[in-house]
Amino acid sequence: MTEPGREPQPDDLDDDDDDAGSPFDHPAFLPVLLWGLAAWFGYDGWINQDPDMLEHVTFNRVGFCILAVLGVYFTVQSVREVRAERESDGSAGQ
Repeated sequence: MTEPGREPQPDDLDDDDDDAGSPFDHPAFLPVLLWGLAAWFGYDGWINQDPDMLEHVTFNRVGFCILAVLGVYFTVQSVREVRAERESDGSAGQ
C-alpha cells in the first residue's frame, strides 16, 4: 500500500505476496470448523442424555448430518486446493 502523496514503486506491487495471511485464509479452516460443529451436534444428538437437551434431539441429528456432508465436501475441496497449489509451486520452479 502506498502512502498518500507518494508515487507507487515497482516493488510495491509484490507486497501482497509478502504479507502473512490470516488463519481464516487457510484452506483447512472451513473443514475444521464444520467437523467441530458436526462433533458438537453429534454429541448432543446421540450421546448427551441431559433431559433439557432431549427435546432438541431431532434438530441436533439433522444438523449433524448436514454438517457432516458439508464437512466431507469442503475437506475434499481443501485437499484438492492444497495439492493444486503444491503442483503449481513445484512446476514453477522447474
